[in-house]
Amino acid sequence: MRPTPADPAAWHAYLAEGNATQPRKRVAADVLLRDPTGRVLLVKPTYKPGWDLPGGMVEANEPPHEAATRELKEELGLAVTLHEVLVIDWVAPHGPWDDQISFIFDAGTLSEDQAAGIRPHDDELSEVAFLAPERAGELLRSRLRNRFQAALQALANGRPRYLHDTKPIW
Repeated sequence: MRPTPADPAAWHAYLAEGNATQPRKRVAADVLLRDPTGRVLLVKPTYKPGWDLPGGMVEANEPPHEAATRELKEELGLAVTLHEVLVIDWVAPHGPWDDQISFIFDAGTLSEDQAAGIRPHDDELSEVAFLAPERAGELLRSRLRNRFQAALQALANGRPRYLHDTKPIW
């Protein structure tokens, strides 16, 4: 016999057992951060090749927007206020990776002094650079490049984008 809410302890245990068998998703939370001239910030991780947007992986039970601000604080020593979500992308399984949900949030525009002071604050990053959006797009690997382009479109038209494996759905 299945437990019911009439027995709170048994009901909770039953729900916890069901929860334990549910699929888990990897979640990434990146940001689009600009300087006063409109250039975008890219970071160069030490643990993988190429350039990336600032941000990183969401920890268990952490909201994506909090993960984005945490990552910026840890890696760049930067406290930002996020403005809105620009992109949500469901990324299909690829290589050794299961599927993933990837967010890009608008982190706004830094002051000239803030932008000039950006430096890696931990060993996960080797370089940072503010680049014209066109140049930034050229340096990003294809999956992220498509997401980045969608974020720029969302920023321009004020409407978030939902992607399916980097392809726009809405």
